[in-house]
Amino acid sequence: MKLYNYFRSSASFRVRIALHLKGLTYDYQPVHLAKGEQKQAAFTAMTAEGLVPVLELDDGQRLTQSMAIIEYLDEAHPLPALLPSDAVGRARVRALAQVVACEIHPLNNLRVLKYLAHDLQASEDAKSDWYKHWVRLGLQSYEARLAERSGTYSHGNAPTLADCCLVPQIFNAQRFDCDLSGLPHTMAVFDACMRLDAFQKARPSACPDAQ
Repeated sequence: MKLYNYFRSSASFRVRIALHLKGLTYDYQPVHLAKGEQKQAAFTAMTAEGLVPVLELDDGQRLTQSMAIIEYLDEAHPLPALLPSDAVGRARVRALAQVVACEIHPLNNLRVLKYLAHDLQASEDAKSDWYKHWVRLGLQSYEARLAERSGTYSHGNAPTLADCCLVPQIFNAQRFDCDLSGLPHTMAVFDACMRLDAFQKARPSACPDAQ
């Protein structure tokens, strides 16, 4: 398999975590978003979205969208499972994952921040306030959900799809100096995840293209 991704992309980070949790090997193919490589013809020919990550399978088929890719990996390589065996558990894990993937990330990804700065002429302070506001609001929701949990991770005693989404979001929040106070359950889960090799191997600073 080949993973077309960017070391700082949280969506790419999610997929790297899932691949490492499942012990799957892959060829790392860097696409430098800050340099606009995702807009080059060679990459846009692979995906209509022009976004990372893209997972190219051994037979040449290409999958897009991090959540869909992770669920494919969970179906194609069932162990260790990233979704619970029961329907309610799966719904809860997907809901947690979507707090990050649907409520926080779309408002704060690179192309949105660039649009705020370049097209809407938002100041650096305004852009920073925008970013921090949506991160804080989303993580407060995540924290409230975690207060209901039992176990070490977001759901139970093994990492799930939710943790694949949470950890990259915390990395980005720390990078942008967001307020992470008052989130004891969330940060405890983050710390537990980062004690695992799979999360360490997937982190941005461990990537070949880290700069």
